[in-house]
Amino acid sequence: MSASAVFVLDLKGKVLICRNYKGDVDMAEIDHFLPLLMTQEEEGLTCPIMSHGNVHFLWIKHTNLYLVATTNKNSNASLVYAFLYKVVEVFTEYFTELEEESIQDNFVVVYELLDELMDFGFPQTTDSKILQEYITQEGTKLEVSKTKVPTTVTNAVSWRSEGIKYKKNEVFIDVIESINLLVNANGNVMSSDIVGTVKLKTMLSGMPELRLGLNDRALFALTGRDKGKTVTMEDVKFHQCVRLSRFESDRTISFIPPDGESELMSYRINTHVKPLIWIESVIEKFSHSRVEILVKAKGQFKKQSVANNVEVRVPVPSDADSPKFKTSTGHAKYVPEKNLAVWTIKSFPGGKEFLMRASFGLPSVEKDEMEGKPPITVNFEIPYFTVSGIQVRYMKIIEKSGYQALPWVRYITQSGGRTAMLFRYSLLMYRERDPSFSHREKLFKIRTSIYPIVFLFCFLSFRLPTTE
Repeated sequence: MSASAVFVLDLKGKVLICRNYKGDVDMAEIDHFLPLLMTQEEEGLTCPIMSHGNVHFLWIKHTNLYLVATTNKNSNASLVYAFLYKVVEVFTEYFTELEEESIQDNFVVVYELLDELMDFGFPQTTDSKILQEYITQEGTKLEVSKTKVPTTVTNAVSWRSEGIKYKKNEVFIDVIESINLLVNANGNVMSSDIVGTVKLKTMLSGMPELRLGLNDRALFALTGRDKGKTVTMEDVKFHQCVRLSRFESDRTISFIPPDGESELMSYRINTHVKPLIWIESVIEKFSHSRVEILVKAKGQFKKQSVANNVEVRVPVPSDADSPKFKTSTGHAKYVPEKNLAVWTIKSFPGGKEFLMRASFGLPSVEKDEMEGKPPITVNFEIPYFTVSGIQVRYMKIIEKSGYQALPWVRYITQSGGRTAMLFRYSLLMYRERDPSFSHREKLFKIRTSIYPIVFLFCFLSFRLPTTE
């Protein structure tokens, strides 16, 4: 990988903290980073890798910070970026929120972390659980921990300390899935997949071994079972604690877990996902003096379920004023700083339809200003609901002392980072002054373009069986 130096900058390009690992790149070269970035942004050609002479800048932006790695070699860019994102993860573990203020308030800890995370340009210790054993935010603990090397550094099980004790032994499993959708202007799903992670919060005494069973199709085929719904997982990635040889032989996920919170595995499911909230929208313009937007939202999930805290965000013209709203349920408001009309529905039962009409004044209309605007987006959560059908079938907890432990699981489905809904508004031109809402509703049903949008946060929690 071989990164020469790592910098943390504020949004003005000022260096907050830096670490020179190799000394083969002039530290003053960082002064060229922000001018290069601003030039590219003006041209609309922002690139993740920029060069000045023979020095290359690999950077990411997080909140109000830039994290930049410099190198003059032909380094592996993907590994450099993996390291930068790991730095963000570790700093967030320490400071909760990684921003300019947290860096300024924790200079000593940040320098120590940078020293341990990388050595001579190569990643060294990036596991936050290990780092937290000898780099702490309390000075007294820091001095004591320096008297000896933590056992986790030299243990065969480096991710877990010995002698951990809890009064109540529990393990919590979160199955978190992100839905990625590409929807065209006709409402057809062009591509979709689900990216999932399994996260753990373990509060178990001693050195337990855990065995996790999922409804993995490959496992059922291997064992000759075909009962119930199964899923096909691809691109599976495990935490270092998982015994890969065991998984390869019989698809059993067997491991000694880290204490506290950790990400056990990630995976991808390539499957068709239908939109759970279906949006239809129409724009009506009147004599270039005002515009009305009609929106219909329909729940396409089972009637027994209810979506909570639904928020529909509708883009409006940038010069709109004098907002007026009428909704069949919930309430709507205008957010001028974001050019949005936000429609909020506290409770949205499955199979139901609701309407919202927004009216705005327009000082002047010379062109179709809604073209090229962001798509309508929807945020909501549905309790006791999962999309992919993945299930945690069992969790076995084995520890030599033989204590009883309680395993719990919850499912969370949410929108992914690559969710894209391409849509266009239907434009209806009318000159009448104030037609009734019922008349508009009829027009709405006849002359609409349909654009499905899904942003989902689902939650489910229940006791797991401890045996298969």
